[in-house]
Amino acid sequence: MPASSRAVEILQIGPYPEWDQGPLDQAFTMHRYFEAEDKAEFLAAVAPDVRGIATRGELGADRALIEALPKLEVISVYGVGYDAVDLAACRERGIRVTNTPDVLTRDVADLGVAMMLVQSRGMIGAEKWVRGGSWAAKGLYPLKNRVFGKKAGVLGLGRIGYEVAKRLEGFDMDIAYCSTAAKDNAGDWKFMSDPLELARHADFLFVTLAASAQTRHIVSREVIEAVGPEGMIINISRAANIDEDALLDALEQGRLGSAALDVFEGEPKLNPRFLALDNVLLQPHHASGTFETRKAMGKLVRDNLTAHFSGADLLTPVL
Repeated sequence: MPASSRAVEILQIGPYPEWDQGPLDQAFTMHRYFEAEDKAEFLAAVAPDVRGIATRGELGADRALIEALPKLEVISVYGVGYDAVDLAACRERGIRVTNTPDVLTRDVADLGVAMMLVQSRGMIGAEKWVRGGSWAAKGLYPLKNRVFGKKAGVLGLGRIGYEVAKRLEGFDMDIAYCSTAAKDNAGDWKFMSDPLELARHADFLFVTLAASAQTRHIVSREVIEAVGPEGMIINISRAANIDEDALLDALEQGRLGSAALDVFEGEPKLNPRFLALDNVLLQPHHASGTFETRKAMGKLVRDNLTAHFSGADLLTPVL
């Protein structure tokens, strides 16, 4: 390891806030792949010396990119999700992978619960009712549905799912969860081994599990319809965990009551069918979008890179 890590060359896949970009530029030689007009030409020029990748969860790093970098040693992901990184390609080459868990957990849980409240109580429409003059002209806003005392299902009781369930206790909800196994820290929450069983239980189904090839469309057409015409699905995980076409069909046809979504296939260019629906709350993948969390995420990206190139243990290794 050289005395300074300034010579270590990093391929940067997407932009970061300036509070992260500045320190990264000081610590490493950053090659901004996302700014290149001819990405193939840019990659060919920098690839021989790149030893690390700094990416974001939704951008990842595919096999073609990984194989184009002969000296690649580590991929540092800004985000808890790493499903867009080809882990098989990394394993074949012994490339380390890190992410940024924990620092965003509580913010993501907060937004998930807020989405439930906003959608259930019709708060977006209620504000329009006031601002548009309907309150004065038409009177009281139409009645909506309560949250407290209802049944909640948490699909994936990892870090985020656990924090969601903790918050739901404050609403005196009947909480059940589905995970790979029963959890010692789940207290009185009911364990259900089958997502379909959980969906049948839930008035509100929270999707909080990590995404993988095994979890793709785990919220299937059957699971969606089991939540039912009075139920709601809230997704703060990854879009791939839900069969989006089946979700849209169920929302359009009234076989699912409503949804609150922070993630979408092909985002930010989401399916236009969503825009025609009044029973879905749409959010721009910003569950971790607070100043405090984003700064902590950026620091963890840098700290993992620094640890790797100084020979120290990675702080949050995936591989």
